[in-house]
Amino acid sequence: MKRSLRDIRMPVMLNAALGALLVLCAVALTAGPAGAQAWPSKPIKVIVPFLAGSATDVTARLLSERLSEYLGVSFVVENKGGAGGNIGTDAVAKADPDGYTLAYTASGPLAINKTLFSKLPYDPEKDVEPISRIAILANVIVINPKTIPVKNIQEFIAYAKERPGQINYSSIGNGSSQHLAAVQFELVTGVRMKHVPYRGVPPIIVDLISGDVPVAFQNIPSVLAPLHTGQVKALALTTRKRSGLLPDVPTLDQEGLKDFESHAWFALVAPKGTPPAIIDRLNKETVRALADPALRKRMTEIGADPSPTTQAELKTLIADEVVKWRKVIEDAKVPKID
Repeated sequence: MKRSLRDIRMPVMLNAALGALLVLCAVALTAGPAGAQAWPSKPIKVIVPFLAGSATDVTARLLSERLSEYLGVSFVVENKGGAGGNIGTDAVAKADPDGYTLAYTASGPLAINKTLFSKLPYDPEKDVEPISRIAILANVIVINPKTIPVKNIQEFIAYAKERPGQINYSSIGNGSSQHLAAVQFELVTGVRMKHVPYRGVPPIIVDLISGDVPVAFQNIPSVLAPLHTGQVKALALTTRKRSGLLPDVPTLDQEGLKDFESHAWFALVAPKGTPPAIIDRLNKETVRALADPALRKRMTEIGADPSPTTQAELKTLIADEVVKWRKVIEDAKVPKID
């Protein structure tokens, strides 16, 4: 029996159509995963809400270098300072949640400022996705030994109690981690001192050495030079853990102020709604980076103690710190910032 040309072509056409349909189905089924796996495919912006050269900025650049190596794209650090870190953090909270804009921010914008500022344009507990804490930055209580004749923190407490409101101490500004460490210290010990806020570290060190403002609550790197020359004396750290930079300086907890802890910390966060797969990958690579001995050494040299967390742990930390500093600020009647 002869077959017509039509009879011959029909199965061929059907097979071709079926093949095309299968290809389309395969593309449809794999489009979602392929899109997710494509991240990252372009540079990632990391906003630091503080000035260039700050501890936040320096550690952000160290971490960004390593993440760039791991993820194969550039990490571009952009400084967007102002309003105690609120401006830069708010910019990230309102950015597209596509994994290409992150904030390397700190305890101020993520916890303290929720109470300290009368109006905050974002909610750190609702408007960002926690990725990981990065590091802890210890504060140290230092004095001018010629002006404040004490040998340890207990002697200082006694000395200050005999002179209520007469001893001046410095910090880098109202609401800074240093200022609030001093406020917490006053609440716990019953000491009353006078706060002298500065806009930067250099004038603090000048007045500390001269004795004009003889007490400072400061980050360790800022006072290492005068400590080494003996121009100032370290009394205690405000963290629970001693620092490798000052191994002979005890913590307040070790000196009898049980469970006292006050320090700055840095964290990496993303806009709310960033895909979980991207957050998970960023957390994984951040933890990997902070386990690297070379990076840990570089961070430790500038006073930052690498302390990565899970996303859940950072979320809990933010919530706990909001509660802690709300109580300190309200109990001490620290004026709100408009």
